[in-house]
Amino acid sequence: MAANLNVLEFQAMVDQKKYFQELGTRLAALRKEAGLTQAQLGQSVGLSQQMIADYESGTRQHIPLCRLISLAEALGVELNLLVAENVEGQRKRGPAPRVQQLVERIHRLPKPRQKFVEEMLENALQAR
Repeated sequence: MAANLNVLEFQAMVDQKKYFQELGTRLAALRKEAGLTQAQLGQSVGLSQQMIADYESGTRQHIPLCRLISLAEALGVELNLLVAENVEGQRKRGPAPRVQQLVERIHRLPKPRQKFVEEMLENALQAR
């Protein structure tokens, strides 16, 4: 019985490693689609560039749920798109509209810069 348990434990470890490698691949693809570097994504969620690199490579196999939620929010995607296997049918087709990409970039700016951009936009819209 102990030998069977070891085989099962080994299979679980292999499955876990494969899952985190696939999660890392999805994370990297979503980050690139968002036009972010590892450092920029890390900064937006309070992590180092190295930690993002570790997540993307699958070397980190314990990612707290709160971090996964933060990463999904920073990338502008639903959590299930980041963590679920086989979500191809759930994914939007094509790139995000340019305005949406700009809004997401503005959202990642520090508050004083966000205020500055907001004032510029309001002035530009009133100038019509």
